[in-house]
Amino acid sequence: MDCCVCTTMPLILRPPRNTICGSCYEGVRSIIDIMHNLESEKAKAITNPNDSPVSKRNSSKAIEDNARRWFDHINLCNQQKEELAFLRGFVAAFKEQIHTDILVNPGNNGPPIPAHKSVLAARSEIFKNMLECDQCKASPNNNTITIPDLNHDELESLLEFLYSGTMASEKLEKHVYALSQAADKYDIPHLLKKCEIYLLSSLSTSNALETLEIADTCSNNKLKETTLDFLVKNIEHVVSSAKFEAFVHRSPQLTVELVTRAFVNGAKSSISPQV
Repeated sequence: MDCCVCTTMPLILRPPRNTICGSCYEGVRSIIDIMHNLESEKAKAITNPNDSPVSKRNSSKAIEDNARRWFDHINLCNQQKEELAFLRGFVAAFKEQIHTDILVNPGNNGPPIPAHKSVLAARSEIFKNMLECDQCKASPNNNTITIPDLNHDELESLLEFLYSGTMASEKLEKHVYALSQAADKYDIPHLLKKCEIYLLSSLSTSNALETLEIADTCSNNKLKETTLDFLVKNIEHVVSSAKFEAFVHRSPQLTVELVTRAFVNGAKSSISPQV
């Protein structure tokens, strides 16, 4: 997500992109809390002018401690901002194709995307093994690899994430299913966690069946259990939707799991307590 606080180019941001990232938001909240504490200590000093010298010294020390924590936090935020700007050099190297040494082909015969072997190997053990295998080294096209699971736009989003560690919300929303599978297949846990968080936060009756399939494919038990419970609670609406018939043909085993859980849940709720 573009952040109007820690981005290196805040002046180019325009609504509705004038947002802040999670780190900056937490930093602002911490500063506000510290300011409230300072105001509270000042108010106590004003309303209790006859406090003992010891009490006043304690109050003064509390204000100094809060101010010190405030400045320490500001320094930490500035340091993190500088580190983030430094790391964004990798993103610039990718976007500007600086000294790239490999072409990554999408699976739909789209144009290849220049990248850096070192970045791919550092971010994914699977990519590292692919680049180091004897067959790849012996191939006349050893400076090219193909990711058959992704089209060009999906592959570009994946590579941008490998370089930056973040992804624009609109790209994550558009490609979350493909990226979840790619993150699982190529062992990129950070991306897999990002996709899981998004899928859980956006779970609805319109996408729950697709989310269940992705959770099962990626062996994500937390996502699968949460989605199954959600579907069971909304089973009447789900089975009457147009998507359910296609889901039954695509995933008969998941259909059995869903229907069985819904049946057991209905049976339990129908049993009245014995007096």
